[in-house]
Amino acid sequence: MVHRLAAFILLGCIGAAAAQISEGARAAVQIEHDYYVEPNIVYRVANGYEAKLDVYRPESKASTPVVMMIHGGGWVVGTKEQDSLYTLPYLQMGFAVVNVEYRLAKISLAPAAVEDCLCALHWIGRNAKKYNFDLTKVVVTGGSAGGHLALTTAMIPSSAGFENACAYEDDEPWTGPGISSRPKIAAVINWFGITDVLDMLHGPNTRAYAMSWLGSLPNREDLAKRLSPLSYVRSDLPPILTIHGDADKLVPYSQGVRLHEALAKAGVRNQLLTIPGGGHGDFSLDQEVNAFETIYAFLASVGISAVAK
Repeated sequence: MVHRLAAFILLGCIGAAAAQISEGARAAVQIEHDYYVEPNIVYRVANGYEAKLDVYRPESKASTPVVMMIHGGGWVVGTKEQDSLYTLPYLQMGFAVVNVEYRLAKISLAPAAVEDCLCALHWIGRNAKKYNFDLTKVVVTGGSAGGHLALTTAMIPSSAGFENACAYEDDEPWTGPGISSRPKIAAVINWFGITDVLDMLHGPNTRAYAMSWLGSLPNREDLAKRLSPLSYVRSDLPPILTIHGDADKLVPYSQGVRLHEALAKAGVRNQLLTIPGGGHGDFSLDQEVNAFETIYAFLASVGISAVAK
């Protein structure tokens, strides 16, 4: 009888232990419990195309830092859904996330993607109260073409004219020029983004996707300069973290280095995290963990953080 009772207790303990879930699984359940998702919100219509975004927001009514996420794909392919898992590290930290799509080249050539992302930033500003976004802590991020668009969204000034199409929505009564709802970006996380578009139209760094984005536009070379983040380096930019593999064959590592050097010369707080042997985002698990640890530390160093889950 004693042996049977001991065996019963032992089996019960084993069963209880087996019922425990890992810390990672618990964190995933926490996100599912604490967040709402509002998918496919139309933030602008252009050329008959409805540009949409998804909002991931915590149940809490407290003011929440927000990450604007922009997918890659050389401006010619890609969807916001393909990057949906990249929201998880930010959600785990307690951020809200706005995951943005934009017009690809098959819908509209350059500068449509840049214009759309700037209008998405205006949408965040106009809807901050509804979604409890903290507009003093807006972070923009993306990879590859998404990294380029994150940089242009943060760096291109209103005077460049690429966000004029957003103006009427900022002017609710339509009685004047309106007051821009564009929030000031607090930080940029650039994953191997293009920084010199013109460099990718001629010479050894020519890339077919860049050529396709500009197409046969008569002013394509001038436009390529105007769409290059390197053209807008100046001292009043937000802090910028660039993550780039030194073996990237799609976006040359030199583009990340050039941006880092130009920003440093202008006195802009920035950091270049080089992934040794890293290609175009095909990083190992340890390299990606290191990248996100660097992101967390970088954001905390510039005063941007949320309550970790």
